[in-house]
Parts: sequence; structure tokens; C-alpha cells
Amino acid sequence: MRIISGKYGKRRFDVPTNIKARPTTDFARENLFNVLGNLIDFEGKTALDLFAGTGAVSFELCSRGCSRVVCVEHYGVQYNFIRKVQQLLGDKSLLPVKGDVFKFISSCRDKFDFIFADPPYDLPQLEKIPEMILKSELLKPDGLLVVEHSRKNDFSSLPEFIQHREYGSVNFSFFRVKEEAR
Repeated sequence: MRIISGKYGKRRFDVPTNIKARPTTDFARENLFNVLGNLIDFEGKTALDLFAGTGAVSFELCSRGCSRVVCVEHYGVQYNFIRKVQQLLGDKSLLPVKGDVFKFISSCRDKFDFIFADPPYDLPQLEKIPEMILKSELLKPDGLLVVEHSRKNDFSSLPEFIQHREYGSVNFSFFRVKEEAR
């Protein structure tokens, strides 16, 4: 795993071979953050990374100046890897949470400027995730939500949808809740 840019840019970490995640490719992550750089200034912002996997997106957010990044991961191997990298970096802005994403969404009372969700592509509830997050009010007004998904998913009919990007087999849908909509 490589952190692309920011204060930890170019740092590499060996991902355990027994990981149960499909990490976002460096190519897709780099392109995603190029697009995000035009939509949001991460400096001092709060972020939430759901289905964190290896934590690559979380570390990218920390590296780019987020003041607080909460990442939620259910599987122990991935969670332990995230904690290990956090300790190696000495980053105190990251809060790893080991738990079920759906329980977290329903119980969390914090609000975030940016939310990234990368659920398993075969997750039965994947189609409902954007709407679930948007209705939870976890996203601050004018905040940005990005959901990673396969090409078979289409979220363009949701009123908060603003754009779609495709990088190989990786797809990202972007959503923004306007302040007046709340």
C-alpha cells in the first residue's frame, strides 16, 4: 500500500497476505484524489471512511491534513493492520473503529465534512448504502460523500448525486447534500 500525497506521501506499507479486502487500486485512488482536490480542501476537515479495508483512503485523508479521520472496519486482520500503520506514522488524527458499519451508521452522532464508503461489491445492501448514509445526517451540510462500487450500480437517480467517475473496473459516485435541503 502506498500513500500518494501529503505529509506521508510516497510511504509504503506491506499489506498482510491474509487480508479480506479488495483495496482500491493506487491508480483509482490517485485519480479519485485528483478529482477530490477540486471539490474539497481537506485541511482541518473531518472525514469518515466506511468499510476501511487496508485504511489506504484513511491514511491519504490524514496525510492531506484532515483534523480527524474515523475509519470503520469489521475484520480483525484489516483493523490490526490499520492500527499498526497508524502507530508507525504516529498519527493521532486517525480513530480506527472495529465494528459493523451498519451499526455505526445508525448509532454515530458525529457529523463529517467528507465520507468515503467502499463496501464489498457483492454486499447485498450495497444499493441502499448511499441513501442510508445521506439520511443518517452523518454528512455535514455541503459535505461530500463518495461511494466506490462496480459498474453494475447506478446511483444517478438520487437527488444528491453530482457525478460519476470510472477508472478501469472501479467506479465512484459523488453526492452532496445542500444546506437548504436539510
